[in-house]
Amino acid sequence: MAPPVDLNSLSLPDLYRTLCERGTVRQLIELARDEDLPGGKLVADATSVIAVGDESCMAVMRARKPGMVAGLVTLDDIVQVFGAQVQVERVKRDGEAMAAGDVLARLTGPARHVLGIERTALNLVSRLSGVATLTKKYVDAAAGGSARVYDTRKTTPGLRMLEKYAVRCGGGCCHRLDLGDAILIKDNHIAGIAAEQLGARVRELGTAARQRFDTLRFVMVEVDGLEQLQSILSSAPDVVDIVLLDNMNAEMLRRASQMRDETAKSGSRRVELEASGSVTLETIGGIARTGVDRISIGALTHQAVSVDIGLDIDPDADVGGA
Repeated sequence: MAPPVDLNSLSLPDLYRTLCERGTVRQLIELARDEDLPGGKLVADATSVIAVGDESCMAVMRARKPGMVAGLVTLDDIVQVFGAQVQVERVKRDGEAMAAGDVLARLTGPARHVLGIERTALNLVSRLSGVATLTKKYVDAAAGGSARVYDTRKTTPGLRMLEKYAVRCGGGCCHRLDLGDAILIKDNHIAGIAAEQLGARVRELGTAARQRFDTLRFVMVEVDGLEQLQSILSSAPDVVDIVLLDNMNAEMLRRASQMRDETAKSGSRRVELEASGSVTLETIGGIARTGVDRISIGALTHQAVSVDIGLDIDPDADVGGA
């Protein structure tokens, strides 16, 4: 069995291809096509069939607001799924900054084909650019420390693979993709277990998980107190990869980092620490300087606002016989 893929070491093109292997990106685009076009046929766009037909055109996708670009990689797949005879020229690349007025891409082909894919293309690029833009703000705000910024599973249903791709476009990192991607032992999994017994229980669960699932990316456990953390550091540092510190203030996070470092000095394996809960643009800088390795933020996806992006036909473009 091949080892699990480190999503955060992949280039953006390779990451997109890897995420697409699950099939959900294509399913999403097919659903978007069927929402707009009854029967999934471009001829169902009644307005375009009557108004513009198959006359050739060039349409320019342009940013109306600044931000980070994400989602242009989906344009070729949209064209293919919709069956549109459209050529895509990407001017910007995903992961680049954009200013208001910047041209992101040009689409050339029969006008009704271009207009048939317009809304889906804009919906995806605008939404994903919004996620990338917000992620970049958090990454920049955390730059004073050494912690990396991670997303969560608090994603829009159906959009998870693309929203996680967008987080990477903004400079963030991908957490687990789904419930089978990694082990995350949360409070509901260990409810009622005393702190002094937690390390032994986590060691038992982590060992069983590694024996049963050979493609796990990591084993992680959530704690909300330093006594729980100490129990894990004492009993399970060789089994647990990451400890999630839930809703701890900066002083508790600093103490947690010191406890982890003291344990590592004694020869134990160094466990990574992840801060999570109530992270804002105002607080992330201080959190990043506490010594934690990771900061996970649901807001990257569930609070992102789409970037305003438009697609306009250029009446002066020379498209020849396109």
